[in-house]
Amino acid sequence: MSIKAIGRPKGYAFPIGLTLSGNTFNVATITTGGNQTIDGFNAVHTFTSSGNLVVGFTGNVEYLIVAGGGGGGGVLGGGGGAGGLRFGSGFPVSNGTSYTITIGSGGTGGPGASGQGGSTTNGNNSVFSTITANGGGRGTTGQAGPTNAFGGGSGAGGARGGIGGAGISGQGNRGGNGVNSAPAYGGGGGGGAGSVGSNGTSSAGGNGGSGIYSTISGSNVAYAGGGGGGANEIAGFVSLGGIGGGGRGRGDDTTAESGNVNTGGGGGGGGGTGPAPYGGGGGGGSGVVIIRYETNFRPIYHIN
Repeated sequence: MSIKAIGRPKGYAFPIGLTLSGNTFNVATITTGGNQTIDGFNAVHTFTSSGNLVVGFTGNVEYLIVAGGGGGGGVLGGGGGAGGLRFGSGFPVSNGTSYTITIGSGGTGGPGASGQGGSTTNGNNSVFSTITANGGGRGTTGQAGPTNAFGGGSGAGGARGGIGGAGISGQGNRGGNGVNSAPAYGGGGGGGAGSVGSNGTSSAGGNGGSGIYSTISGSNVAYAGGGGGGANEIAGFVSLGGIGGGGRGRGDDTTAESGNVNTGGGGGGGGGTGPAPYGGGGGGGSGVVIIRYETNFRPIYHIN
């Protein structure tokens, strides 16, 4: 004798061509797009690249949208701001409708060149239908003196005495300020979705702001941590990236750590010991979009 479990998604009669394996089923014939998984009675669609969610039912979905993180500044630079993070439930979807998903790439870190250390870029926006998460702010370099950081979903850290960039309400937080004090001239940490970036100090760069944990994927995962700030003439890493994929900042001529892919983490700020080339900033991590909805799948046990 064997026991087999079969089931059906909400609103559909069995059979409809589902592929059954134990007590799971393939939802591709219902709603398509992204990497599809089942978590209990819920279907989860994870997008790590741009695409479309084509819905096979009328109802509501939950969503998590994380934009790309900003690049860290090069040469005593501030950490990049985390990508903006937005989440919610009750978003209405309609049977047969296609919803556009855009995954924002991470910003470019500042190179370890002479002078101002080159330019960085903000992270790029991520979008689900009509909802946009804004890319993280880009860090600046502090080699030639204080420079203020740029705002974004979360703001970047200020470089060498510069002011941290502002975050967007409901998406992220501001970056920390840099300090214009020897010997480290520490850059500020980039803001994260969960907290502001730390200020730099005379002995180290500021840590990146923490991200936010979410269980929408079925696992408890942190997203959107800010990048750590860079510093002057200190070997190795000098600051921590925020929980949620933020890159660590450095104090030497090695390129700082990039934000983790598909987390929206900000890039770490670069350091410098001289002579040129100095330490470049790390790039921001790419974003992610996750959609979750109840399938109303319930096992129906048959004894053979």
